[in-house]
Amino acid sequence: MVVIRLSRGGSKRRPFYNLVAANSANRRDGRFLERVGFYNPVAPEGTEALRVALDRVDHWVAHGAQLSPTVARLVKEAKAKAAPAA
Repeated sequence: MVVIRLSRGGSKRRPFYNLVAANSANRRDGRFLERVGFYNPVAPEGTEALRVALDRVDHWVAHGAQLSPTVARLVKEAKAKAAPAA
């Protein structure tokens, strides 16, 4: 099964996460199918902390992928930001 989840990067106390579509049997930071965005929880003010390719997330969900709870929250937040701009 394909799942869209966070893959951790960065260093100690400086987390950086990639949003990836991966096979659920693969390790958290292991092999993935596609990178669909990133999340930087410690981004300085004025820089981009979250970027999600909503069209690619919709593509994977249409093909049966499931979102992890955290990614579902981040996608909802990204859609809310994109809606007023549209």
